[in-house]
Amino acid sequence: MRPVSYARATDTAAAIAYVGGDPHAEFIAGGTNVVDLMKDDVARPSTLVDITRLPLGGITPSATGIRIGALARMSEVADHPAMQANFPAVVQALNESASPQLRNMATIGGNVMQRTRCTYFRDVSQPCNKRAPGAGCAAIGGVNRMHSVIGTSPHCICAHASDLAVALVMAGATIHARGAGGERRIPIEALYLLPGDTPQRETVLERGELIEAIELPASTTARRSVYLKVRDRRQYEFALVSVAAGLDIAGGTIRAARVALGGVAPKPWRAHEVEAQLIGKPANAQTYAAAAAYASTGMRGFGENDFKVPLTGRAVARALAMAEAVV
Repeated sequence: MRPVSYARATDTAAAIAYVGGDPHAEFIAGGTNVVDLMKDDVARPSTLVDITRLPLGGITPSATGIRIGALARMSEVADHPAMQANFPAVVQALNESASPQLRNMATIGGNVMQRTRCTYFRDVSQPCNKRAPGAGCAAIGGVNRMHSVIGTSPHCICAHASDLAVALVMAGATIHARGAGGERRIPIEALYLLPGDTPQRETVLERGELIEAIELPASTTARRSVYLKVRDRRQYEFALVSVAAGLDIAGGTIRAARVALGGVAPKPWRAHEVEAQLIGKPANAQTYAAAAAYASTGMRGFGENDFKVPLTGRAVARALAMAEAVV
């Protein structure tokens, strides 16, 4: 471990100004991601600014949806009755994440901002364009079973790690962020960036900008939703492929659909092609199978992860059938 300073923030504006003015300072709340990165010598902050005393917690239901404070714990959100009744896919994604101990510590804001679990990113002896731009991507041609099959670039093929973010994309969540220029609202689908030529930049947030809350709009698709996670073992494992799916069905016909994918891209991936194939069709296995065939549009593997391409379609069809069964 390298020497690091610690500061406890008691004022949101001061915390934002401090981190915004120091390119090596980092916010810390639950610490379940940043401390891991520090142990691996990937993150090297000069100062950790503790934001846990800021008034950014709470879960507030309303007639139009639910507002979740960024400092709300994952377990707290998953246990909330209003979340369970209106956003089952989000609750399932939270309960499928990490371990009970980590869910009791990790915050919602920290979860959606977590870094990739790519082994090459976390091994400082290996080349990684995300960690050291221009170094190369060891995953291309390397051990890449857990890596992405869509949204990649010649510079990076990492996969996004958050289960929660996939469900939030399906639910149409909005991020409330605050920086030196004030507050702004960002649709979560627009929060994340693909690697392109700048894999070191993962979100549209500027230095010092802090997530204050996440807003979930009430909808029929969110109420009739599921999160399906396909992984190598039942507990404490990241997704090979995951699907958050929500349906609005009336009279046996699909009126609206939302589908998002995890484990296959450097960001939570919205499956617009699948959604378009579902609208106006009967809610049955044949419709789901036909729509799921579009899930792999544009996908290609890099050797060890080729299996993810057909697996994605099968997972989508299964998740849609599970969503139909939600009452």
